[in-house]
Amino acid sequence: MKTLAILGGTGKEGAGLALRWARHGYRIIIGSRSAERAQSRAAEMRAEVPGGQLRGLGNVEAATAADIVVLSVPYSAHKATLQTVREACAGKILVDLTVPLQPPQVRKVNLPAGAAAALEAQALLGDSVTVVAAFQNVSAVKLRQLDKAVDCDVLVCADDADAKARVIELAAAAGMRGIDAGALQNAIAAESLTPLLLHINRAYRVQGAGIRITGLDS
Repeated sequence: MKTLAILGGTGKEGAGLALRWARHGYRIIIGSRSAERAQSRAAEMRAEVPGGQLRGLGNVEAATAADIVVLSVPYSAHKATLQTVREACAGKILVDLTVPLQPPQVRKVNLPAGAAAALEAQALLGDSVTVVAAFQNVSAVKLRQLDKAVDCDVLVCADDADAKARVIELAAAAGMRGIDAGALQNAIAAESLTPLLLHINRAYRVQGAGIRITGLDS
């Protein structure tokens, strides 16, 4: 199994994916600006997934040791985190979960200067890193229900077909259906769906509204 580094793995979304992937047999490294915090959080997760291979490191060390890097941080920390791990990500896939929300108006679409967080990540990291946008529309509440499949499809956007296929496999390992959603440019649309879902959660008093792509066989 591959080693996945989840930068921001101490947060709700990153932690939910980490637990699901650990249950599936992946080696997981929880990354954080604080190595001590990452180690503490990884220890808590090991208690939830007996036999799971989870450990904690600082962000740079986590990215260096991983086969695939997953970025799950608030947009406010997006650029700074990427700058820190740029060299460590060279030659690897970086899966970007980031949504450019603009608090307090998190239920309204915000297009950043680079049009999408994933596009900004690719521009900052350069051609040596393959950025894949995915998992932006998945509820952390649903991810934490470890014994249930997540009733949500995952839109996977990238300019590299092989990288997309690998992330679609990660979606399946976490209990979801990954959908090839085209080029990385399409992350503009995928990221913009999250504020809509947050509005739907509030308007209909639900937790974890997601998306489903109809018309597919499976």
